[in-house]
Amino acid sequence: MNSWPGPRAVRDGTNAPTAKFFPMTRDRVGHAVTKFVAQTALRAAIRAGRLPCEMPPDGLSVRVDDRTGFEPDALVHGGARLDPDATTVSEPLIVVEVLSPNTKPVDPGFKFQGYFQLPSVQHDLILDTGRRTVIHHHRGAGELIETRIAASGELFLDPPGLTIGVGGLFAEP
Repeated sequence: MNSWPGPRAVRDGTNAPTAKFFPMTRDRVGHAVTKFVAQTALRAAIRAGRLPCEMPPDGLSVRVDDRTGFEPDALVHGGARLDPDATTVSEPLIVVEVLSPNTKPVDPGFKFQGYFQLPSVQHDLILDTGRRTVIHHHRGAGELIETRIAASGELFLDPPGLTIGVGGLFAEP
């Protein structure tokens, strides 16, 4: 039973009076499980590759400009460890969004464009649980953003240099 009625606001640690907020509804079980599976797969791939990255837990925001921030379902950060008191990640390498009925209109367009405003973002993975496919946007040469849609096989995410199986991003059917 859902005891929390209606949408909840996106968390934003900036307290900026002009920040944009987008309503978020409670996660459905399938969405939450897919987030967890994707986070676990990313963390395992980082460890297997012994990469200088971290996959922080769900709940941190990514500021894409002075007024807009998103809360991806998973992300990978490279470089120095994040400050334990931080609420935002300023330079993610990989962001992951799991499509849901409420986010389908926003994730592939508005968020995708927002994330790639950040020079650090190299990969945007959009997980479609209904089709069990990954829409992989990655930064190419110059201003080019390349897209691959994968239902099987492996994704090579470079940088940071990790390989992850498409099937490993989804819960068992």
